[in-house]
Amino acid sequence: MKLLIVNGPNLNLIGKREPAIYGNTDFEDWFRGVRNTYAARNVALEYRQSNIEGELIDFIQAADGIYDGVILNAGGYTHTSVAIADAIRAVEVPVVEVHISNIFAREEYRRLSLTGAACRGAVTGFGLDSYLLAIESFLRSR
Repeated sequence: MKLLIVNGPNLNLIGKREPAIYGNTDFEDWFRGVRNTYAARNVALEYRQSNIEGELIDFIQAADGIYDGVILNAGGYTHTSVAIADAIRAVEVPVVEVHISNIFAREEYRRLSLTGAACRGAVTGFGLDSYLLAIESFLRSR
């Protein structure tokens, strides 16, 4: 199985940005360990991050037919991007939305997910384990 993790704006700062909300673990360090763990289970994980909306759309479109699934944390674009939601709907590759924090326990504007409505499912509020739960969702749906 081949999965792509796509992180949106400011998620390159995980481990530094608001550690009370996002934790203090560097995402790339965490990802290297997770990639090695899942490789033993025949799961190839790749990772892309961008602060640019159009690049996130490009990552999603390029994943179609290449990956078995996309795990998307669109960051702040979750709540604003019709364009990313349209890209998710335009491809056949299934997408699962993830959030490190519980978006429903935060500011009201963060409780709306335009992108999540286009996804197969969503995992929110379990820290970096949200990504692991999304990976497991793909493994269970083989």
